[in-house]
Amino acid sequence: MRKNDWILAGGVLVIALAFYLINSFVIHSSGASVTVTVDGDVYGTYSLAEAHEIDINGTNHLSIHDGEADMTDADCPDKLCVHQRAISRDRETIVCLPNRVVVEVTGAEEPAFDSIAK
Repeated sequence: MRKNDWILAGGVLVIALAFYLINSFVIHSSGASVTVTVDGDVYGTYSLAEAHEIDINGTNHLSIHDGEADMTDADCPDKLCVHQRAISRDRETIVCLPNRVVVEVTGAEEPAFDSIAK
């Protein structure tokens, strides 16, 4: 490879790294809290900055630690909610359909709009 090829490859690598960092830290900023709803009604809102162990109506157990929320136990037969990864980014959710439990990360500020239609 010639010298100019190395310079071009290095430039492309720097641009790719910049896009990765912007995507990781700016676009997917960490949410401020977790909202738990049961059967459409808000069960509680909890900060991601503080550790919590939450028993949800005796059917599900939610653990909040290290800025993440994780469903650690559920009495539903398939336990899909338990097998989902921990959530920490704005608008990520964990859903337990049999128990009608939804856990959603909500940010500190809601966007003014999410789409524009003409």
